[in-house]
This record gives sequence, C-alpha cells and structure tokens, in this order.
Amino acid sequence: MSDTAKPAKRQPAILAVDDETTNLQLLRQILQERYRLLFAKDGPRALELAAKEQPDLILLDVMMPDMTGYEVCRRLKADPATSAIPVIFVTALTDATDEVDGFEAGAVDYITKPVSPAVVKARVQLHLSLVRMDELKASRLEIVRRLGLAAEYKDNETGLHVIRMSHYARMLGQAAGLDEDDVDDLFNAAPMHDIGKIGIPDRILQKPARLDPEEWAVMQTHPSIGADIIGAESIGMLAMAYDVARTHHEKWDGSGYPAGLRGEAIPLAGRIVAIADVFDALTSVRPYKQAWSVEQACDYLRAQRGLHFDPELVDLFLELMPQAAEVMEKWAER
Repeated sequence: MSDTAKPAKRQPAILAVDDETTNLQLLRQILQERYRLLFAKDGPRALELAAKEQPDLILLDVMMPDMTGYEVCRRLKADPATSAIPVIFVTALTDATDEVDGFEAGAVDYITKPVSPAVVKARVQLHLSLVRMDELKASRLEIVRRLGLAAEYKDNETGLHVIRMSHYARMLGQAAGLDEDDVDDLFNAAPMHDIGKIGIPDRILQKPARLDPEEWAVMQTHPSIGADIIGAESIGMLAMAYDVARTHHEKWDGSGYPAGLRGEAIPLAGRIVAIADVFDALTSVRPYKQAWSVEQACDYLRAQRGLHFDPELVDLFLELMPQAAEVMEKWAER
C-alpha cells in the first residue's frame, strides 16, 4: 500500500425482508451502490441473518406468511444481540393504527408502498446517521470515564470513588431540579473532576505526610490543569466537565481555589460535585485516615453549610441519605 493509499471504507449493511421477490429487487436497485445488502423472504430467515450478520439497519415488510413483520420486530427487540438494530417497516398498510402498531413493536420509521427511491434513500441515510451519532457519543463517554479513572489511579484510588461520587452528584442534581439531559451530563462529567491531578508530580500527589506550603501551592493548580485538559471551548457534557474540573474546590464563602469564587458565581455543577466529592472522601478509607461514619460526614456537611458548601444543596443532600446508603453498599470497597 502506498503512503497516500487509504483503507477501504466499510459499507453499512442493510437487511431487506419481503416475501415478494420484485420488492427485494427494487430495494436492491435503490440501495446497492452505497450499501452491502442482505435479503430474506420470511421471518425466520430474517431473524437468522440479523443475529449472524448484525446488519446496521433492517427494512422489514409487515404482511408476510407465517410470521408478520410486527412479530419479527418484537423478536428482534427482545434479543439483546439484535435489539439495537434500527428497523424501518416498508409496507402497503397505510392506516394510522398500522403505524402505531409498528412503532409499538419497536420500529423507528415507516415507509409506505409503492416506495419512492428518494424517500428510501433519505430515511436509510437518516437512521444510519443516528446510529453513528449514538456510537460516537458512547465512545466519547467511555473515553471520559477512562480519563477520570486514570486520574484516580494516579492518586492511589481504586476507581470506585469516581463511581460513587458520580451517583451522589446525579442524585443531588435531580433533587436540585436539573432536567434529565443535564442530570445525565452531570453524571458523566463528574468523573472528570480530578483529571488535573495527571499534571501533579507523584512526589506531591502520593506524599504520605502533610504537604508543605510550596507543595500545597502546586496541588492547588490541579483544577486549572484539569480545565486546560478539557478545554474552555468544549460543548455539551464536556462543557459541564470543564466547569466541574475548574470549580469543584471553590467554596461558597469565597475561600476556595483556584479563583476564590463565591456563592452562585460558582457553577451549579461545581457546587454539586464539591458536596459529592467531599462526602465520599469522608466516608472512605484513605492511607492517612479511617472512614468516617455517615453520621459524622453529615455533621461535617451541616457545619460547613454556607461556608464550604451551598446551604440549599446541603439540605437537599442530607435528605438523600437513604439513596446514598444504597450507593455506598453497591459500590463498596471489597
């Protein structure tokens, strides 16, 4: 292969299912230039091919002998191996109730016969694009989680800390009234809170004794380092991760670091993660301390209400102790 040669681009695979050969031939003519095509003329063969070949999308007729398209779709969605494959019904049925039945069976779209080549191409391209977007989002979230774990391992943690505190942050975000999307973003951003510790020398980060003033000044740079790693230009979930990394050590009374922000000048995500992070640190074993009891940790949060922490968020978090106990049990150090 020459230096300028590029690897062949993978063609998405589409499974077309119809008991009429002429309909399959028409779909072949419409789609064969851009996609790898698989064909089945009945439900059992469609299920077999879907499980074996894992197509990127399925075009499925409804009215077929022995097993209808609705039943095929329900079985596809019931099988973990094929449940994520998007299904588009292609059918002559045009009644509104037919479409409802199709969506209830698990389909993502509905194309009526006789099909328009332009419509088929557009719908197929749309849903394949949505699949790629979901895969990209999943990959990005996995990278974020791995980076968060990398920072914890460098700090002699097990990685369970970021799991527990992320659950605490999500619980508190829900209680604070964040919408579902923001709660999900917070859950996935929280593990990035200490990513800046990657830039702190091991001799400081892993020192078994109290840090001297010079070392403590270096340690206090980790929020800024984390913000630089994530980037101020980030959008969506990473924008929230930027706020979390930059502000989770700020304090309600303005005595925190690195910027000395005060009150609501601290982003809400940073205020939430501050409570989640400290609560888990207090109730966990560290090389330099034993785990505090939940009661002791709650007393500390009360004492720091309006000083270190947002007072309203403290009150909300204290009401969540039954749920917090479930998180502690599920993700306990073993």
